[in-house]
Amino acid sequence: MAQSMHDVSDPRNASILINVNGELKPRDQAVVSVFDSGFMLGDGVWEGLRVHQGRFAFLDRHLDRLFEGAKAIAMDVGLTLDELTERLYETLDANGMDEGVHTRLIVSRGVRSTPYQDPRVVVGGSTIVIIPNTRNRPKAFTNAGSSCSPCTCAAATRRSRIRSSIPCRSSIASRPASRPRRQAPTRG
Repeated sequence: MAQSMHDVSDPRNASILINVNGELKPRDQAVVSVFDSGFMLGDGVWEGLRVHQGRFAFLDRHLDRLFEGAKAIAMDVGLTLDELTERLYETLDANGMDEGVHTRLIVSRGVRSTPYQDPRVVVGGSTIVIIPNTRNRPKAFTNAGSSCSPCTCAAATRRSRIRSSIPCRSSIASRPASRPRRQAPTRG
């Protein structure tokens, strides 16, 4: 049976600490509200970050893209670049991770008072979640066994390029369906 890279479990991840809005929580206690904009509407941005020798690879580029994506959807990240960088490294340090780590950084618009797309119903600041995972890729998922060069494979389904997402940005939403609702309050 074919195996996905995401199906490979690693027991080292069972006890990871996940950063939820600046608080480190055990994996089974790391939760966000069902009224969170990211959960409810896909309203937010994310980046996937790899760690090599204790450093995030291309961190400046990733954070620039995250902040550009947030700006494109008129969302305030809630932290400066330096504050977010510090939070990322605090999370790595708390988990004792320095190699073979993939970290998912997710920023949503925040908690809403009601399940409605209008951004005026957001009742707090953004929600920031940092999930580090140790991930050693099996040789089957890399070219010639190299841990740095992923295999290229074609998907059976083509994704439409027309209005499917914001190019070069990792949006939580798969389509910009809530964009008009977000823009309406600023346009009268």
